[in-house]
Amino acid sequence: MKLAAELRDFSARLGHEFADPEYLIQAVTHSSLSSATRPDNQRLEFLGDRVLGLVIAEALSDRDPAASEGQMAPRFNALVRKETCADIARELDLGAALKMGRSEMISGGRRKQAILADAMEAILAAVYRDAGFEVARALILRLWDSRIDAAKEDARDAKTTLQEWAQARGMKPPQYVEVGRTGPDHAPKFEIEAQLDNGLRGRGAAESKRNAQQAAAKAVLTQLENEND
Repeated sequence: MKLAAELRDFSARLGHEFADPEYLIQAVTHSSLSSATRPDNQRLEFLGDRVLGLVIAEALSDRDPAASEGQMAPRFNALVRKETCADIARELDLGAALKMGRSEMISGGRRKQAILADAMEAILAAVYRDAGFEVARALILRLWDSRIDAAKEDARDAKTTLQEWAQARGMKPPQYVEVGRTGPDHAPKFEIEAQLDNGLRGRGAAESKRNAQQAAAKAVLTQLENEND
């Protein structure tokens, strides 16, 4: 089967040539374009989520043998969450290869975080189906490598850390205020300010309010760390 140019290009960026291209085609097919003869990527996304979870859990255990379950759990969550999968999909320009209905495409579906994350997990399952677990494992470790190494820092829950810091000093919990929003409705970017009773402020921006709040909390924690140096 001869693949369309955008799928050949994506396969090259991914670094995997599919023995059975049907797996790739299904992995990039959004439900808005599915039919009785054209299955969408939801079943592959379900499988890919599990393949990713196993590989990441194994990698965290191998790279930090001394870490407890309580230490590894937040690192694991940071590595397999939708935001991370969508970020990797953007790095691969997966959006350019997606097949979707016209209305979804017009509404910016190729850039939507949930669609990109689900498609990325479907791609992992497609590689697993096409070439087996070891090939899929090697692909995941290559794509997630730097993030796995940085998981100790990335997984730190900045909001919880900042709240504990404030409560230990008799202060109210930090407030998170949306101070800006840019971009179109289908791909907004939020700017959040973390505010403490003592006047400390920190801002962060991201494509979700959750991540923007975490970034704002990290900004305040960075100020506190610099003050203590």
